[in-house]
Amino acid sequence: MGRNARHSRPARQERQSRAPQSLLAQGGAAMSAHQGASHTDLALRDWHPHGGSADADLLPELSTLTHRARDLARNDGLMAGGIQTHRDNVVGAVLRLSAVPDYRLLGWSPEKAREWGNHVEAHFRSWADTTDCDAARTLDLLGLTVLALGGEMVNGDAVAIPHWLPRPDSPWATRLSVIEADRLETPPHLEGMARIRRGVELDRHGAPVAYHFRAAHPGDALYLRGDEALDLNRWERVPAFTPWGRRRVIHLHAKERTGQTRGKPIVSAVMREFHMAGKYAQNELQASLANSLVAAFLESDLDQESASALFGEQPRDAWAASVRQAQSIGKLQGAAVIPLPAGAKMSSFTPGRPNVAFEAFMLAVERRIAAGMNLPYELFAKDFSRVNYSSARAALLEAWRYFHGRRRWLTSTWLRPIYELWLEEAVNADVIDAPGFYANRYAYTRCRFVFGGKGWVDPVKEITAAKLRLEIGVSTLEQECAEQGLDWEEVLHQQRIEALRRAELGLQAPAQATWVAGADTADKADPDDSQPPATPQRNRGAEQQAQQGGTA
Repeated sequence: MGRNARHSRPARQERQSRAPQSLLAQGGAAMSAHQGASHTDLALRDWHPHGGSADADLLPELSTLTHRARDLARNDGLMAGGIQTHRDNVVGAVLRLSAVPDYRLLGWSPEKAREWGNHVEAHFRSWADTTDCDAARTLDLLGLTVLALGGEMVNGDAVAIPHWLPRPDSPWATRLSVIEADRLETPPHLEGMARIRRGVELDRHGAPVAYHFRAAHPGDALYLRGDEALDLNRWERVPAFTPWGRRRVIHLHAKERTGQTRGKPIVSAVMREFHMAGKYAQNELQASLANSLVAAFLESDLDQESASALFGEQPRDAWAASVRQAQSIGKLQGAAVIPLPAGAKMSSFTPGRPNVAFEAFMLAVERRIAAGMNLPYELFAKDFSRVNYSSARAALLEAWRYFHGRRRWLTSTWLRPIYELWLEEAVNADVIDAPGFYANRYAYTRCRFVFGGKGWVDPVKEITAAKLRLEIGVSTLEQECAEQGLDWEEVLHQQRIEALRRAELGLQAPAQATWVAGADTADKADPDDSQPPATPQRNRGAEQQAQQGGTA
């Protein structure tokens, strides 16, 4: 039995190897179970992409992608606007820490956790809201985060190196130095090592253990002299972590495939369309400008003998004198009689620019580019002229799903590691009380960050919706305030201050109205209707409490 199986196996493999050849001989697209895998379809037979690993597909071409993305960001208005839209909506103008330690793991009560978090937030602001966090002393943490996000989108990577730099004018020593991703590069003498990928040294599990940086940016060769020029060929190996687990490098990049070591520009998939659309728009503009400079043509239908008889022995001088007599053709006025040069007639010029199909064509291209940048067209082009409220809100909701994901990614890969670095210093300096910090690092460093608010398309409708969400219990004041870039506790404290001040001045509190069903239709009722129009009901108890100094 086993002998028969051994003899039959080669025969079966031979029959299987001949099967694709017989199908190929038959021809036609039916040879493939998946049409997308067909090698005979005319649309697909020349499509043979290379199947490499994540790094093999990206790293050899990363420099070209990066340089072209930077050129687009410098010279293409749509690209610059798209990058700024990402900055404004992913980060915005607000960056606020919300420390939420895991009180269950720490064995604390919720009240103690909230009190500890408020204490930590106050000290963190003294570092993050000033230039103490920047080794270059030029940006606060918000500015560094916007800078890093922009670098990640254009270069594919953003890198920050934490330094320990005590200064007499600052209570903190942790500083961040954001460097260009171009400096993250493999030293020449280590090229070819399998575990060093474009400057990132990996262990056998794929985890980074060290980073290799040039001492100077390769683009600064024109500005470096003497010993400084030697930095172009000098590398520094920086371990990813200290022996006790403190980060030495923060590497911000988006992974799309397993085993991917470096990131790529956000416009990589639509870079070709971006470049060609920009060139097409420039050519159309140049053609329109050239056509606008031509008003008409002067034509002559005289043959050579007639022209010679008309202008005599000096035709050039005679023609020039005739043209001077017709100079008024350039200053057209009402009811003007235009003298033309002898033997000439004026032919009107009908330009073919601007192209009537230009707008429709560019609209289709820009929609494709917007999709490649994960943005609705309306937000990408800042063009809401073709949508109504419902369409605009649907587009913005789709965009905010993407922005919320980017915020979550930015928090976990950039902001939380930075918070952990600062908190470690604060704990070791006895500014923050955190017993067993290293054994409970996650519980102490658990946090959220509040970013810039998303604003409102229709404030009345959206505030009413927020009010209903709070009333039925599907949302909290913390969530509603966070969507607008506010801290809910600061809002409550400010309301209390304002209520006390109103009471001191003898002013009434703002009306807290409860909306009555049918109030909208009551405004449209017939004036002769015997029923009075519905009016908002005031919360008298809340007003009295505010006047007595209570919270609003």
